[in-house]
Amino acid sequence: MSKTVLIYGGVGGIGGATARLLAAQGYRLHLVGRDEAKLSAFAEEIGAGSTVGDVLHDDTFKRASDAAAAADGGLAGLVYAVGTINLKPLGRLTDDDFLNDFKLNAMGAAKAIQAALPAFKAAEGTGSIVLFSTVAASQGFAAHASVAMAKGAVEGLTLAVAAECAPKIRVNAIAPSLTRTPLAKTLTASEQMTTAIAEMHALRRIGDPDDVANLAAFLISQQANWITGQIIGVDGGRSTLRTKG
Repeated sequence: MSKTVLIYGGVGGIGGATARLLAAQGYRLHLVGRDEAKLSAFAEEIGAGSTVGDVLHDDTFKRASDAAAAADGGLAGLVYAVGTINLKPLGRLTDDDFLNDFKLNAMGAAKAIQAALPAFKAAEGTGSIVLFSTVAASQGFAAHASVAMAKGAVEGLTLAVAAECAPKIRVNAIAPSLTRTPLAKTLTASEQMTTAIAEMHALRRIGDPDDVANLAAFLISQQANWITGQIIGVDGGRSTLRTKG
């Protein structure tokens, strides 16, 4: 593959798994992350370019998009694998909680797309954008008000941008249930809690990063070239199935 895929959160659990899978498939990659040492080591391991930056800082998006677009072939895809798991009862949520979750999940995704649009438009052929929601945006879970609001905004953004950018750019979102990533370690550190949560899923386990990354890589690829404007659950059946009375 001659074109580049830009991955925000490229050293996170799902972002890193997606990067590793795309690299194995021959894509050129450009990763964005905050941890310079970790980012540099992982980028070197898989042969990717990298930009150190925080998505709460506007300059990160232009620097990353410009660097990714500088590679021969232009920009083929964008994966925004940045998220939060901020679980508090509604009465304990502060303005800062709401704003931080919204900025990291929804506004960051919008700004990443804005910055990448010129590179997408300059490239020959079509491009693909993959965003991330959560099963909690469609299912009502206690203590999820802030993150569900933010990810609900991501779903709205997905549909709006998919309509606006068609037919040149496909835009889809993946909505996972609980996945065993560093971000979720407070929920998965206890095997007892993990087992209890797994039992709420029809497939009786929580997700692994590769479960989600496999779909992300597919959506980036030309194999998915008639799929756009979709919110796709990778959730062990959590959003649709109840197998116990």
